[in-house]
Amino acid sequence: MNDPTKRPLVGLTMGDVAGIGPEVIVRGWLDPRLHAWARPIVIGDPAVLERAAKLVAGGDAVRIQVVAAPEEAVPSRSTIPCMPVGRVGEDLTGVVPGTIDARAGRAAFAFLTTAIDLALARRIDAITTLPLNKQALHQAGVKHPGHTEILAERCGAADHAMLLYLETNRSGPSEPTTEPERRSPGLGVVHVTLHVALRRVFDLLSRESILSKIRLADQALRPLTGGSPPRIAVAALNPHAGEDGLFGDEEQTMIGPAVRAARAEGLDAVGPLPNDTLFHHALAGAYDAVVAMYHDQGHIALKTVGFHRAVNVTLGLPIVRTSVAHGTAFDIAGTGRADASSLIAAVRVAASFSGGRWLP
Repeated sequence: MNDPTKRPLVGLTMGDVAGIGPEVIVRGWLDPRLHAWARPIVIGDPAVLERAAKLVAGGDAVRIQVVAAPEEAVPSRSTIPCMPVGRVGEDLTGVVPGTIDARAGRAAFAFLTTAIDLALARRIDAITTLPLNKQALHQAGVKHPGHTEILAERCGAADHAMLLYLETNRSGPSEPTTEPERRSPGLGVVHVTLHVALRRVFDLLSRESILSKIRLADQALRPLTGGSPPRIAVAALNPHAGEDGLFGDEEQTMIGPAVRAARAEGLDAVGPLPNDTLFHHALAGAYDAVVAMYHDQGHIALKTVGFHRAVNVTLGLPIVRTSVAHGTAFDIAGTGRADASSLIAAVRVAASFSGGRWLP
């Protein structure tokens, strides 16, 4: 993408202004990699962004360009286009960094819904979200607990899932493997269940729910594997894949049947595989995706090897949405110490997914 005007226009939603989101945006803006694959534009509050620019860059390295529409944006390494969103006259600079504030929750919701509508109207090519705070959303009267639920409702997505994505060849085992030689641009982990108590996982799993996530993994990654069916490994739920029913029968009654059904549909799925060895091979490049049964089963492995580079992708939407894989980090908000690695990775993945191919 040598022609900057051909790069995808990616809207960065500022997230909770009391968190590190604004600082991460400025920090990332100073890195040339953020501009190598996309034309980013911020959807948020210019005054808050100006405050972050002074904190992170001293106020001289970048200037804030206020735009009324994404079509007006002319991003560069020294210019941050920002499209204002929110209540007229509400001063978000009064929100104290590191605090839970209903104003920040209202603003984060407005930033996100504006970006969703722009993406649905094809006025931007993708969305990359900075973190919000669930308590601030609640205080603002927003019924949804987070980004995914807001996105799903506004986009009318009946079946959706979160993909945690990490580029391979950047981390993970490097020793020889006997698995297939073809390597993918990255490893994605799709979760059958996500933000629920662990005791509820067993009740929420079913052959159908597992099969639907295998299908979503195939649909999401197929454009990035050169048209070849993505190699999908399906994780077991119980230790040692249940040991033929000795440690539980979910592998026999739900996971195995879902894998067989996926293979009957032509999907390249295998499993259930014991989780204690599965990620060793997956991170070495043996698979393009893993379908995990619950949140920590997938998150711990990927975040251990790529905490600052892991990216969240919402599957099943009619738009492309990626997100940083960290939270608001209230403990360091306002200090200027935020790391932008996850944002840079998230924008790169957004550009790849929106273009239907992996970027070089």
